[in-house]
Amino acid sequence: MKYKSMREWMALLEASGKLKHVRREVSRAFEIAAVGKKACGKYAVLFDNVKDSKIPVVTGLTGSREFFSYALDVPIDALADHFEKAQANPQDCVLVGNDEAPVKETITTDVDLYSLPIPVHHEKDSGPYITAGVVVAQNPETGEKNVSIHRLQVTDKNHLGILMLPRHLMHFQRIAEKKNQPLDIAIVIGLDPIVMLSSQALTPLGQDEFRIASALYGEPMELVRCETVGLEVPAQAEIVLEGRILPNVRKPEGPFGEYPKYYGPREAREHIEVTCMTSRKHPIFQTIVPATPEHLLLGTIPREGGILQLVRHAVPTVSAVHLTPGGTGRYHLVIQMEKKNEGEAKNAMCAAFGSSQEVKHVVVVDKDVDIFDPIEVNWAIATRCQAARDVMIISGACGNKLDPSTYNGLSDKMGIDATVPLGEPEGKFEKIRIPGENNIHLEDYIS
Repeated sequence: MKYKSMREWMALLEASGKLKHVRREVSRAFEIAAVGKKACGKYAVLFDNVKDSKIPVVTGLTGSREFFSYALDVPIDALADHFEKAQANPQDCVLVGNDEAPVKETITTDVDLYSLPIPVHHEKDSGPYITAGVVVAQNPETGEKNVSIHRLQVTDKNHLGILMLPRHLMHFQRIAEKKNQPLDIAIVIGLDPIVMLSSQALTPLGQDEFRIASALYGEPMELVRCETVGLEVPAQAEIVLEGRILPNVRKPEGPFGEYPKYYGPREAREHIEVTCMTSRKHPIFQTIVPATPEHLLLGTIPREGGILQLVRHAVPTVSAVHLTPGGTGRYHLVIQMEKKNEGEAKNAMCAAFGSSQEVKHVVVVDKDVDIFDPIEVNWAIATRCQAARDVMIISGACGNKLDPSTYNGLSDKMGIDATVPLGEPEGKFEKIRIPGENNIHLEDYIS
């Protein structure tokens, strides 16, 4: 692998012209988010001069599938398959000492979150939010690890509000809370694309996402022990906030602009006390502007890998999956398959719904349809689907609470079979083609 830290990844982007500097003074309130959103997908942006801070801010480090293709050194259409293979074959990490860990260059237990240039992103956000913080925790009973990203609201100099959905971290916290104990966590900021992607893997309980990162690196990922909690974190990170989720404490968190492009509501949620901060001597603060391509893709590609693994297990002729940008990279899934028997498309839909509660609408197409081209997918629906025969609706299933159309997470699901029916007369569904079209280069003909 060409890099093993955010800084090394930034150097690669800068050398290829994909990272730009903003040297004029910018405000952490809205301005960083506005510029980052405008640039996202075109290039990453490093804000060298943030008002009232000596720490620069970077955003947009993975704003397109092309960026991820470059980061993982695989073709765009192979990203999900590549991630799925790493998830299926995790590798061990390696523990290093403080002297080998740049994130240990500065250590303080007198934590002041306001010393970090944490942005305010949207108009009605309730304050500054850490959006690229990878949360590390472990099951207090079994020691099983979990790595995940959560929105984190600054409430004072050493406390954060957190939104936890009913997944692994919440499970760990509830175990600790039943014993009236805090849950130790570490929040890691300033990571390269491989670690960020791995943190979003759809894994069974007990699988360590850092071991997926090792598989993607092709070598053991370096971890270092924390100072005040019993956890291990990436040694090459920029900043680590150590702390604990307090038991039986709930305080107002939100609103916050989320990936569906709506505000998540203000509610009483769990609260974190920060006990220690370690960092590089001159750290760079990483932020992700919510609802931008970077935000969506960080969750999309690992989810595609996990969904592909599970759906392919149910229907082996499934060749690829795609969570569409228009579906917020979560709710709309396109499955490509080579149908051998009628009913296989519906089996694939059921497997997809079971693979992730976020998946809401599924379209299944044949291998001659480009699943990354919404025009082709719509064409398949228009010309190969009859609603009474090919549409399946499931009502009252568990969905995603951030989807505002649900009733507290209760959601309907819809599957569309847009594959060619078997047994039709030969040629009835044959796509038109012009011989030699793919070898024509328009610039050879038009001056």
